[in-house]
Amino acid sequence: MMWPGMKTVRAALRANKIGRVLIRYRLDALLDGTPAEPWLKLARPFVPRARDDIAALSRGARLRMVLQELGPIFVKFGQILSTRRDLVPPDVAEELTLLQDRVKPFAGDTALQIVEKALGMPIDAAFASFDTTPLASASIAQVHAATLHDGRQVVVKVLRPEIEAQIAGDIALLKSGAALVDYAHPSADKIRPKEIVAEIETTLAAELDLQREGANASVMRRFWKDSPDLYVPEIIWTHTAERALTMERVHGIPSDDVAALDAAGIDRKALAAKGVRVFYTQVFRDNFFHADAHAGNIWVDPDPARKTNPRFIALDFGIVGQLSQQDQYYLAENFMAIFNKDYRRIAELHVEAGWMPAHVRIDELEAAARAVCEPYFTRPLSEISLAQVLIKLFRTAQRYELTLQPQLILLQKTLLNIEGVGRQLDPQLDIWAVAKPVLERILIERYSPKRAFEELRKRLPEILTHAPDMPRLVHSWLKQQVEGQHELAMRSKDLADLNVTLQRLQRRVVTAIAGAGLLVVAAVLHAFGVGGPVLFHVPLWTWFTGALGSLALLSAWLRR
Repeated sequence: MMWPGMKTVRAALRANKIGRVLIRYRLDALLDGTPAEPWLKLARPFVPRARDDIAALSRGARLRMVLQELGPIFVKFGQILSTRRDLVPPDVAEELTLLQDRVKPFAGDTALQIVEKALGMPIDAAFASFDTTPLASASIAQVHAATLHDGRQVVVKVLRPEIEAQIAGDIALLKSGAALVDYAHPSADKIRPKEIVAEIETTLAAELDLQREGANASVMRRFWKDSPDLYVPEIIWTHTAERALTMERVHGIPSDDVAALDAAGIDRKALAAKGVRVFYTQVFRDNFFHADAHAGNIWVDPDPARKTNPRFIALDFGIVGQLSQQDQYYLAENFMAIFNKDYRRIAELHVEAGWMPAHVRIDELEAAARAVCEPYFTRPLSEISLAQVLIKLFRTAQRYELTLQPQLILLQKTLLNIEGVGRQLDPQLDIWAVAKPVLERILIERYSPKRAFEELRKRLPEILTHAPDMPRLVHSWLKQQVEGQHELAMRSKDLADLNVTLQRLQRRVVTAIAGAGLLVVAAVLHAFGVGGPVLFHVPLWTWFTGALGSLALLSAWLRR
């Protein structure tokens, strides 16, 4: 049992090591203006300085080297921090993307024991063979080759021993540091250290559950089953648990290995365009996108039969992204507005989406969007980056009190990765020309009358269940409005999320009430058998009234 004060001592020693490393790499200036500054000044004479060649490097390069020296969890921290381009300076973010999540492997016998304990069976009962030499090793887990008893080749991903405790200790230290910076740093409101650490904690917690990663892979495999564009390996659920994940073994070429792709005769131009289409389809059709899409996780199928129609292979599903239905819609509309150079629409969408407070002047926001986007349209299409445009738009909008969800930040980072891979495969790739038709097609399908009626049919039982209560509720609401007795009850969470204007809200309420009332009238007409022409044994008046009510409810629902 650990002495109660031991954790404090270990945290102090860890903090001391971090401080010494920061000083050695001349990064202690990052903590200027905080309570740590006087202590670091006292320690400087006793800490060896970095070599002159290291000291001459950029601050981003030195920070990358510091994180690598501090260990695997800090490497992961740097990788996650690199995605927060709304918070981190561009030069630092670019350096942090170079962090390699490769660390010394742990013993194969230890991996074997972890797998046995996770699966609850001896290794010989689970596998016909299990290679104790890992194929790859990273900060959270390492991967071993194995064979099932039916002859299938698989790989087994195994969490590192005691990784949970190590992460918990480092996260606690990061939280303490974030609280200190938040309290003392003059620019804490721009850095938002607590928010960064919270996002890191959430991401790492997801990566520590391999069963959750398996579920992510399984869902994505279902979306892309039998697709000529993307292959997702099968998860072997009988051999998967929280600390061990078994999946089909696949072979491919890393998507950034241009020489190997050329040697295999792969059509790189077709592959680059396909990568962009796959990403936009994942985001706007499936609402389920691979959010760690670097070259190590995205391979290319080397099958000679696929040279002219190459297929991607996705790996590592620890981080996937999803957007709320509202964010998904407004993001797609933003992209279409950018394509069409409709700056007014961009400004209106930012407010309608609730990303901006309703009091922001649309004309000012329109001018800011024009200043960001217009310079890009003077460049060749092959040099335009949608990700960069989006990032600059969000950064500009921060001056107008932008509130941005972490999922959108994750999407920015993934879009940068996808565009980077695409441009490496085909430097002349016109991302706009590839992405625009995909978005147009998906939006037409998603918001078509057929899709709307499908949604209405799903909700019809709910509507009919509450229909008998509607006359009483409508009468009560109207009476309160007339007598000035209407009360609005709202939780604090709702208040925090309320960024739409009262006029929009009133229009939706009135439309919904009118629609519900018409449905009730249709039900009454049908129940009392009102005469007149009939269609399928139902009076036309009933059909007409019900259709009007349904359209009104549908209109209110689509505006939500």
